[in-house]
Amino acid sequence: MFVPSLLAAVCVLSAPYQLATFREDVTIPLGHACMGGGVSPATEVVDPLYAHGVVLLGAEKPLVFATVDWCEIRNDAYDHWRTALAEAAGTTPERVLLASVHQHDAPVVDYEAQRLLDAVGLEKSLCDVPFARQCVDRVVAAMKEALKTPQPVTHYGIGIGKVEGVTSNRRIVLPDGTVSYGRGSATKDPALQALPEGIIDPYLKTLSFWDGDTPLAALSAYSTHPMSYYGKGGVSADFVGMARARRQAELPEVFQMYFTGCSGDTTAGKFNDGDPANRPVLADKMYQGMVKAWENTQRYPLEQATLRVAPLNLVPKSFGGYSEADARATLADASVKTFTRNLAAMALSYRKRVDAGQPIDVPVVDFGKAKFLILPGESFVQYQITAQGMSPDAPVVTAGFGECAPGYIPTAIASAEGYNDESWCWVEPGAEPLITDALALTVLGK
Repeated sequence: MFVPSLLAAVCVLSAPYQLATFREDVTIPLGHACMGGGVSPATEVVDPLYAHGVVLLGAEKPLVFATVDWCEIRNDAYDHWRTALAEAAGTTPERVLLASVHQHDAPVVDYEAQRLLDAVGLEKSLCDVPFARQCVDRVVAAMKEALKTPQPVTHYGIGIGKVEGVTSNRRIVLPDGTVSYGRGSATKDPALQALPEGIIDPYLKTLSFWDGDTPLAALSAYSTHPMSYYGKGGVSADFVGMARARRQAELPEVFQMYFTGCSGDTTAGKFNDGDPANRPVLADKMYQGMVKAWENTQRYPLEQATLRVAPLNLVPKSFGGYSEADARATLADASVKTFTRNLAAMALSYRKRVDAGQPIDVPVVDFGKAKFLILPGESFVQYQITAQGMSPDAPVVTAGFGECAPGYIPTAIASAEGYNDESWCWVEPGAEPLITDALALTVLGK
């Protein structure tokens, strides 16, 4: 049953439509923390980090689709991005669909967490807030410039291509029957690599916008952690960035964007041992998936772009040192390693958001024959599989890593197997029925 009171927004745009595209460099300076301080800080820039975006203009307020080559954008930083982009586009924050790509040699940005860290003498241990704000300003300027010359849009397209030999699930069952989630992005043990792929979504999906027969933009999404190797200080958009750049060079007239799907439990570990030589190999496989999706694209007249937004309230974790009292004690303890104190600050930042009664948005844009969905944090891949199952006649292009404050969001099975104990998980078990309800409201619209 459709419940309007549970939706933050339900709006329908009508033709004619226009599209503006923008891109801006958001590469961190040398010395900046990467992955929240959990790995080496930036020592070199292997390739730049970018924010990419498109603005869809119609009779109602614009829709903004944006993706950033950062590890995570959390809490008040996420709000800042959406509010700033909304103001620049002349729309409202819930109409800004923003996600991080989640490369690990890239920053985690949370203003409130860094404010707490500053108070105990850990300046810039998580992120450089003034730099992060400057990036938002530059992206806003790029958007404003793009909005001066929008292009007409008459059609949208949807294409699906299978990606071979890139993704596997973290979850493995060892020979003794023990369940492990130890198959990470780089897995050197041949025995672990030999185990089955597990639950994955093998399909890359590309939503595109067209002016008649002329393609304008391609927004691709695929579920896998986007790292081949990381942690040594080499800032990079990694293999997904390489694939995106190759497509952009090949089709310069078609603006390319890439969203990482729900990938909390999907990695390249079965097919990658961390050798740097594997990065271009994985990039080529991603590129081939993009090509297949493009070749399989079906176009439809752009007659609607219906936004539905459901509120999601996930309970902050209160065990494993993540209660408010424990987190504050950890933050204040100078004998504890910095990364652990950073994690405590992020726990407090998320708790502040929840205590203020601010839910996480789960938005879907429904085009009729295709839908675009963003889920928060490191949602497990089953959530996007569930979303697709709710929409058998319209492919759902799913991005994870929207509001990243919750960290890992395991399924009920993974929670029962202890995955909420992970230090990068800030939520209690019990997320699955809440997300399923939100998907019913947005994907199904009832």
